[in-house]
Amino acid sequence: MNLFIDTNVFLSFYHLSNDDLEEIHKLAVLIDKKEVTLWLTQQVKDEFKRNRESKISDALKKLKEQKTKPQFPQICKDYAEYPEIRELQKEYDKKISALIESVTTDVKKRTLKADQKIEELFSKANHIETTEELVAKSRFRMDVRNPPGKDGSLGDAINWEGLLGHVPCEQKLYLVADDKDYYSVLDENKLKEFLIDEWLTEKSEDVVFYRRLSQFFKEHYPDIKLAAELEKELAIRSLVNSGNFAITHSAIAKLSKYAEFNKPQVNELAQALFSNSQVGWILDDSDVLEFYSLLIKNHGALLEQELFEKLNEQLKDIVKDNEEGEDDDPFPF
Repeated sequence: MNLFIDTNVFLSFYHLSNDDLEEIHKLAVLIDKKEVTLWLTQQVKDEFKRNRESKISDALKKLKEQKTKPQFPQICKDYAEYPEIRELQKEYDKKISALIESVTTDVKKRTLKADQKIEELFSKANHIETTEELVAKSRFRMDVRNPPGKDGSLGDAINWEGLLGHVPCEQKLYLVADDKDYYSVLDENKLKEFLIDEWLTEKSEDVVFYRRLSQFFKEHYPDIKLAAELEKELAIRSLVNSGNFAITHSAIAKLSKYAEFNKPQVNELAQALFSNSQVGWILDDSDVLEFYSLLIKNHGALLEQELFEKLNEQLKDIVKDNEEGEDDDPFPF
C-alpha cells in the first residue's frame, strides 16, 4: 500500500486538529509490518522543517489566548458563587501558565511528542530526493499550468512528479493532503480529475484521496484505536494468511505476547487452525500447542460452541498421543 502525506498534514499535529498523534504511531506500525510504504519527498521534509516553528508559534499564541479574564458586573459580587468563580479562574490561569511553560521548554529542546513521532516516521519512509531533473519537470508542469501547484511555487509539482517517477506501475497510491491544489473545486473530498486521469494513464492504477490521516485509518482499519491493537490485528492476519510453517511460528510468537483477545479475534484465531493447513498441521509443535491451549483456557467462553468443541477435541487428541498412559486430563472443560 503506497502512501503519501503532504506537508500540511504533518504540520497539523502541532496545531488545532481532529487527528491524534496515535495516528502517526499506528502508521509507524504499518510501515514496520510492511503493510504500508510511506513515500517522503525531500520537498515535504524541507517544507516541514521550514514551517514547524511558525506553526508552533501560532499554536502557542492561541494557547495563551485561553488566559481570559471575564468581566463581572457589580451586582454579581454579592453572591456566594462570585468568590468561588474567581478562585477557579486563578487556578485555571496557573495551570495554563504551567502548561505553556512546559510546552515552550519541550519546543526549545525539540522533545515534543509530535517531534519524536514524526521523526520516527520520516526515518522509516522511502525518500525521494529533489534532483535537477525533477525540478525541471516540475517547472515545466507549472509553466503549462497543470496541477498541482500555485503560480510561482514548485512545491506541490515536485511532490507529484516525484511520486510519478518512483511509485511502481500498476500500484495504487493513497494520498493525504488538506490542500486546495490537490482537491476538486466540485467536491473538496475528491482529488482533481486531472490528477486522477494522469495517475491512471501513467501507472494503470487508481489514486485514492483523503483530507486527513484519520480518514485513511477509518476506511482501512475502522476498529483500531491504538497502535498496540493494530499490531495485534496484523499478527492475527499474518497467522490466518500464513503460507508456510516459518510464518506460522513467527505469528504465534508475536501473538503469545498478548494476554487479552476480544470475541471476534478469538474465533478468528480458532478458525485459522482448521482453515489454514499451515497452522493445523503443526498444532502439535510446542509453541503452537501452548498458544492454543492457553487460548481455550483463558478465552474459551468467547468461542462459538462448534469451534470450542472442535478445538477442545483437537487439543485433547494431541495431548493423548503425546502423553500416553497419563490419567490427568489437562483440559477439564
